[in-house]
Amino acid sequence: MIRSAIVVIVGIPLTAVLGGWIVLSALLRLPGTRTCCEVFPRFWSRVLLFLAGVRVEMDGMESVDWSRPTVVVANHQSWFDVFALAAYLPARYRFVAKQELARIPIFGKAWRSCGHIAVNRSDRSQAVASIEEAGTEIRDRRLAVIFFPEGTRSPDGRLQEFKKGAFVLAIQTGVPVVPLGISGSHAVMPKGSFQIRSGTIRIRVGEPIPVSGLSMSERDGLLREGRARVAALMEEPAEATRPPEEEEGKEDPAGTGDPGGGEFLEHRPED
Repeated sequence: MIRSAIVVIVGIPLTAVLGGWIVLSALLRLPGTRTCCEVFPRFWSRVLLFLAGVRVEMDGMESVDWSRPTVVVANHQSWFDVFALAAYLPARYRFVAKQELARIPIFGKAWRSCGHIAVNRSDRSQAVASIEEAGTEIRDRRLAVIFFPEGTRSPDGRLQEFKKGAFVLAIQTGVPVVPLGISGSHAVMPKGSFQIRSGTIRIRVGEPIPVSGLSMSERDGLLREGRARVAALMEEPAEATRPPEEEEGKEDPAGTGDPGGGEFLEHRPED
């Protein structure tokens, strides 16, 4: 619990300072606001990872041209997935996440000011509008748009079924899907727990999945391929993952979160 307390004691004021500066810069339309939105989240995430004693290993980054727009799909085990990606993904990016994050004081306003995309998961029309907003970001700014298609953090670290939003966006924009497999973050901070444990998070990047020539009627096949690629990139046995199931109840059309090969690039907190 000491480690968790340190992260909170340092993280809250750091969030207030960095987030407050972004909000003020955006309101006053100061020059450099966009640069702050690129630099501050990386710095903030690296500080939190360091305080938590978490090392990040990235494998296969060279398989993707990060200067080109992409739709990134990753499994979601922990809040630390977000910190690891924000800290070390070598691309200009936007996250797609639930709108509740936008209501967090200071953080939420800064998050929206930087162009990250909030989705109302209970309103299909608003969720579709959010996907269209993500498409604009891809076309106009040539960014990586990051989805957690499971729609929430996995309660046990196993891969859940995927939602369609990321794959609809990829077909609409003609942008390739980049699968990421994240492992180790569930042990650092599982869903439902506030206790943080030191450890290693590994992010494995797969080959981009081309979508050129695909029609919207092929989105389910693209979803299945994307999920299979993510499952293969995770470090757990394939039989431990859950197979896709028929969706029941209300669909989360945007597929948002609660908010191979190559040498390892290791990012270690300083001793």
